[in-house]
Amino acid sequence: MGFRPRKRSVTQNININWQCYPEKRLIGVPGYKVGMTHVSYVDDSESVTKGQEIVSAATVIEVPPVTVYGLRYYDNMRSLGDEFTVDEKVLKLAGVKKKKELKIQPGAKDIRLLVFINPSKTGFGKKHIEKMELGFGGKDIDEKTAYAKELLGKDLCAKDVFKSGEYVDIAAVTKGKGWQGAVKRFGIATQRPKSTGKKRHVGTLGQWHPNYVLYTAPQAGQTGYHRRTELNKRVLKIGEKPEEINPSSGFPNYGFVKNSYILIKGSVPGPAKRLVKLRLALRMDAGNAKELQMGDICLDPK
Repeated sequence: MGFRPRKRSVTQNININWQCYPEKRLIGVPGYKVGMTHVSYVDDSESVTKGQEIVSAATVIEVPPVTVYGLRYYDNMRSLGDEFTVDEKVLKLAGVKKKKELKIQPGAKDIRLLVFINPSKTGFGKKHIEKMELGFGGKDIDEKTAYAKELLGKDLCAKDVFKSGEYVDIAAVTKGKGWQGAVKRFGIATQRPKSTGKKRHVGTLGQWHPNYVLYTAPQAGQTGYHRRTELNKRVLKIGEKPEEINPSSGFPNYGFVKNSYILIKGSVPGPAKRLVKLRLALRMDAGNAKELQMGDICLDPK
């Protein structure tokens, strides 16, 4: 029920909720999904393989430099105004005119970074910048304001935000699968065709009263291309050398990684080239993150 309505996402640049974090640090960064590989590392969990070198599937996310072009002040959920950097080159690239700057009102309770990511610095062919907000931590609004003004006009990379061993939440739009029936869309059981002559149809659309079809009844419709957030994904590695992760022929449907990258344990929503947003995990204590002992990176021969 939490996934209703199952309709297409309006945009791939989806919003994400930013938590209040007491430490002065960045808590999120955008990137592009590259593909999957597998890595070997020393297991530090409490499982039966603790202390052994294990192999796990991992997702590669490329993180081009993220440019901070402005700040946005909030009073609860209401925007009070924006403040932009003085770098004319950055403003021109972000498509911002200084004349449109709003007057900042006093009484701000929160502040966010206005950033853009430039996909033209990657190799998969996307050209236009993508603008968004990023959250960051601080004990009060004065500390956050001073920290934000230090970042104005600067480029952020993956190692400025996360470190290996931390847990993150990942928000993205899933793969689109078009119009599908109820069996694939909701996982209902296929029936024996003896009574109705059909197998992949819904047995009943509901009760007699109320005498209409409820929206909860499984029916055919749009499948995939939904906004989803996956919690507690572990950062296995943050790399600055793309040559150590690139296969000889590049990643399928993506090409070669040209910037810094993040290795995430397990899978990530969406196909290759999809914009994903990473946020410091809401439900995991970031202070308990352990540094991983990585083995050699093993690329899938396929």
